[in-house]
Amino acid sequence: MTTPSFTKGSVLAQALTEAQIECEVLWPNDAEYTARVQSYWSQQARLQPACIVRPRSASEVSTVVKTLANKKVQFAVRSGGHTPHAGANNINNGVTIDLSLLNWTRFDAASETVDLGPGGRWRDVYSELDKHGRIVAGGRNGTVGVGGLILGGGISFSTGRRGFTCDDVISFEVVLADGRIVTATADEYSDLFFALKGGSNNFGIVTNYKMHALKSDGIFGGLKIYPKQVTPQATEALVRFTASVESDPDSHMLWFHTYTGEFDAASGRMSTTPDFKDIVVVVAIAQLAGIADAPAYHGFKELPAIMDTCKQTTVLGGVSEYDVSPGDHQSTFYTATFANDARIVAKATELHERLVNDLKALIPDGDFTTQCLLQPLPKAYGQTSARNGGNVMGVQNQRVDGLLFVAIVLLKTPAQQAFAYPRIRAWVAELKAYAATIENGNLDWVYLNYADGSQDPLRSYGVENVRRMKLAAAKYDPDQVFQKLCVGGFKISHVADEKIQSRLPQGSNPDGNRSWLGVVWDWLMPGRR
Repeated sequence: MTTPSFTKGSVLAQALTEAQIECEVLWPNDAEYTARVQSYWSQQARLQPACIVRPRSASEVSTVVKTLANKKVQFAVRSGGHTPHAGANNINNGVTIDLSLLNWTRFDAASETVDLGPGGRWRDVYSELDKHGRIVAGGRNGTVGVGGLILGGGISFSTGRRGFTCDDVISFEVVLADGRIVTATADEYSDLFFALKGGSNNFGIVTNYKMHALKSDGIFGGLKIYPKQVTPQATEALVRFTASVESDPDSHMLWFHTYTGEFDAASGRMSTTPDFKDIVVVVAIAQLAGIADAPAYHGFKELPAIMDTCKQTTVLGGVSEYDVSPGDHQSTFYTATFANDARIVAKATELHERLVNDLKALIPDGDFTTQCLLQPLPKAYGQTSARNGGNVMGVQNQRVDGLLFVAIVLLKTPAQQAFAYPRIRAWVAELKAYAATIENGNLDWVYLNYADGSQDPLRSYGVENVRRMKLAAAKYDPDQVFQKLCVGGFKISHVADEKIQSRLPQGSNPDGNRSWLGVVWDWLMPGRR
């Protein structure tokens, strides 16, 4: 490996050189370095690491992690690079471990399983599996990376049948902080297996996901676009649809009240250059059994559509149908979960329209995109997860049928972002205050994959699941490499300590030197963070 002259003598260059790392290392004066930085989905995520390391195997990931840990070099981990806020999957001045070369999709017909590399994109996964008439319970946006979606929980077209994406994982191959490579399943490293299902990057770097392969003969899906005047009727249809999921788990939907960009009628894809210059309602449909007139969607049947792209297609076609790319825009996601109540949806759309008007006053040419996105989150989703072994997210404890809400705003400049960001937070705060006036109106769960960097999704998983994540992190990473050196993402060490009620497991910690009790006690004590 050759390093540029201006980096020689630095701790970072010395560490990589001494380790004789064979994987690709990109430095700031390399053209490919610039290309990888620019390939992040959101403008805010395009930071300037001291270098980008692109391993090709779990063993190379192991060497990189051990080296950085030994030299106390801070690093970030990137799968697809889709999380929008700064620092989640990239870093200034440290090392970004870019997993894009770990991008395989390997179907095994004998076991009906699929091995997925963390650096793949879901469109590539479905493209390969389509050759075999198979899918997985994976992402719904083809540009999203495999690793980040699964570790954050993941919602798929199959969630009604299979639970969350992480619930359909059979095993995780994980590189731990000390460089060991282990395979976590429901039977081996079961505590790590459970914690990874929604626990993000707190425990190691996952280098392979083995999932169930699912047969698929095609779906019925596409987009229906309605004028904003039908928002009240579309709201009632959304609420009825959500209540029907338990009886019709093959019908899936995303519901948008959106100030949209230009709409390409040929592809059905929305871009970020506004053309309508007004709010519309967009319903994204995916009926996994291929039923064109499934009863769950009947509430939308009589509404006058501006456009309807629904047809017999495949999951690959479905994930290509809807994609909002921020291009060179700033982007913000902010999420919450509410009861399945038409009054709350009406308030959300009212507040969304107010934000759009504020942005129109600031941006006369209307070059921005906003979305008030609502998705069914029925109790049945959590119950299905529980039947499949459960996950760390705590959704199985949900009291009533819910709606997963996310505010999405795409803007051109940092100044526009600075104007909009407090208004986005105020939108969500006002909506939560309104929902508090309705019995069970606010639900606890904060979906990590939609969360803003200021939010605290791990806390929303509940006291017991926080405890289990802290115990797993202490056991598999006693030196807190993934808490202190891997600085991006939502850290379990940042969640306030809770009293541990149950008896701690006995035995030795991974380094074999200290007792379990000592390691865990020290790690959880105030002041350790």
